[in-house]
Amino acid sequence: MPLEEFKSSQPLTMGVELELQLVSLSDFDLTASSPDLLHLLARKPFPGHVTPEITESMIEINSDVHTKHGELLAQLRETRDTLVRAADTLNIGICGGGTHPFQRWSERKIFSKPRFKEVSALYGYLAKQFTIFGQHVHIGCASGDDALYLLHSLSRYVPHFIALSASSPYVQGNDTLFNSARLNSVFAFPMSGRAPFILKWDEFEHSFFSKMEHTGVIKSMKDFYWDIRPKPEYGTIELRVCDTPLTVERAAALACYLQALCSYLLERKEAPPEEDDYLVYNYNRFQACRFGLDGTVVHPKTYESLSLREDILTTLRRMDLHAEALGGSAALNHLMQVTHMGSDAHYLRAEFDSSGSVEGVVDAAIAKFRGN
Repeated sequence: MPLEEFKSSQPLTMGVELELQLVSLSDFDLTASSPDLLHLLARKPFPGHVTPEITESMIEINSDVHTKHGELLAQLRETRDTLVRAADTLNIGICGGGTHPFQRWSERKIFSKPRFKEVSALYGYLAKQFTIFGQHVHIGCASGDDALYLLHSLSRYVPHFIALSASSPYVQGNDTLFNSARLNSVFAFPMSGRAPFILKWDEFEHSFFSKMEHTGVIKSMKDFYWDIRPKPEYGTIELRVCDTPLTVERAAALACYLQALCSYLLERKEAPPEEDDYLVYNYNRFQACRFGLDGTVVHPKTYESLSLREDILTTLRRMDLHAEALGGSAALNHLMQVTHMGSDAHYLRAEFDSSGSVEGVVDAAIAKFRGN
């Protein structure tokens, strides 16, 4: 189908999507409980929206559109509490984390929905291996041109969001030595990676999307698994690199950091994005996935090597005034603490050292999501 017209939205509004794990409380493995949970939640008022995901051991929650940190956090907490009560009724656990520490992909069940069945038929076992859990953040844009400008300007900061949200060190019972192993599963899809370097919406629509559609490879923007993609039907850009954090507090903080960065970038005081910025993109992305906050990145303009932790701290300080104007100062303070104390990946490894088992890691993640 033709690309939808870019729907102008209020700049710097934000919304959050969180993919969450459904866990058996008897053995802490994933459980195919989403049909039952969704049926139960449909019978009572729900803050925001809840939808199925590709396998039955996952659900996705979507916030409403917000402008302030406090409003977003309040709704995410209400949503969490609603989910926890429903899960208690079904005797299952809910948690964040980018990967389940020991689940086996071959045991997953594809949710009975036409698009999920189509994806499964196309990608084979990769569809079940896509039982991974991410946070997506939408930021409102006044125009398609602004959306593309932000999308490419943000490429410099993608490692920040990977490192700050990292919560997937374990896969199939093993420590991967990555802080965010989740993104390795995304790499397997042919339409993953980054968007083509185009800064005008008209060119994106007619010189890129229409040609891609003509090849038959893609049908809609949903077929692109880019790190950041435009969503014309919403009038947003969508950041997709974050692991699902263990707490809704961190999820809200990450969204507000992105909001402040977009406010800063729209002032156009930085050098404009260019194709050569992507020369170091994959290297920086790998550093953030593998080493998290301890990674080293290369600045795309100066080629200077930077400590990722120090780069994040410097940027957070530079965003202070933008966050204050947007009501997000508490969010940046939260991320300052993360940068000093360690990510969720660090926390999960500490829990493994304490409990001696990957089951103990899941138990800790469930308690963390509940706010315990």
